[in-house]
Amino acid sequence: MTNSVDRRKFLGGAALAATASAGALATPALAQSGTTLKMQAAWGGGIFLENAKSYVDRVNAMSGGGLTIELLPVNAVVKTSQMQDAVHRGILDACHYVPAYWYSKSATASLFGTGPCFGWSSQEVLGWIYYGGGQELFDELMDQLQLNIISFFNSPMPAQPFGWFKEHITDVAQIDGLKYRTVGLAADVLLEMGMSVVQLPGGEIQPAMKSGLIDAAEFNNPTSDRDFGMQDVSKHYHLASFHQSQEFFEVSFNRKTYESLSAEQQAILRYASEAENSNFYWHNTKRYAEDLIVLAEQQGVNVYRTPDSIMKAQLEAWDVVIDRISAEDEFFAKVIASQKAYAKEVMNYLNLNQPNYRLAYDHHFGS
Repeated sequence: MTNSVDRRKFLGGAALAATASAGALATPALAQSGTTLKMQAAWGGGIFLENAKSYVDRVNAMSGGGLTIELLPVNAVVKTSQMQDAVHRGILDACHYVPAYWYSKSATASLFGTGPCFGWSSQEVLGWIYYGGGQELFDELMDQLQLNIISFFNSPMPAQPFGWFKEHITDVAQIDGLKYRTVGLAADVLLEMGMSVVQLPGGEIQPAMKSGLIDAAEFNNPTSDRDFGMQDVSKHYHLASFHQSQEFFEVSFNRKTYESLSAEQQAILRYASEAENSNFYWHNTKRYAEDLIVLAEQQGVNVYRTPDSIMKAQLEAWDVVIDRISAEDEFFAKVIASQKAYAKEVMNYLNLNQPNYRLAYDHHFGS
């Protein structure tokens, strides 16, 4: 049913490109006719590497050969945690990742995709970035951090599952003390809820749970989770959560390199990112749905919807985290205020206007 990925290839994809690629990136590419940019992705394989390739293919097709992006998989030149610094210094021209992977530099970074839910989805957060002042605030953050980077955001992800547990979680008391993998501000939220949080890269999640290093984990979606083999270490999969309910990709470019490109080439990089918003959503939601069926019907996974009581506790934990960081960081508070203003206005309209789609679904297919 799905285009499955060989898990050994998925987990070890980085090794295939590391040796060949490292020597080629001593200096950033210079803008000229036939310019080639080196972009490293945070993904060694699987659907997210496909998504990164889709963006690259779109740029390459639109540029008519005048601008080419060469895509490198995870760890090809530097570790994922070092990618932003590598782009800043010009060791890499670009990278494809998520802001949660570098939020340790600034908690505000996690607000761009892995922040609190104000009743909105990733679609509306991207709307805030494009039309609510979010991009300008992000650029201001880059200036504050003195990073030589320009970023575009794309690919609205469905809310991430609460994840994989050793038992069916029905009460918030069951998660107290559990060693759990997540990233970004979600770590602060789940610590507030009593969990012990471990931040691990994707390829290390399944082995860590298998060995007992962690008790529970989330990554992102049914397709990636299945590729990682999470169904081999747990049979209890909980969908729906507010810990990371509106994430998307960040595509970062070395600012000096970007500004040396022609206006047409800059526009291609920017508008190819916008085009990926639709392509990602259509492509990935179909794959996620297919893989969820495989997990449940062929691989013995029990699929649950996370109880509202737990999600309510997540919202309350978010309140504590937001208030604490806002009191310490004026710019963080400024971004939160901007997001709330946008969400209050836009979601008021959508909540009044959107019909109950679940009602229609149950009418045709049953509950």
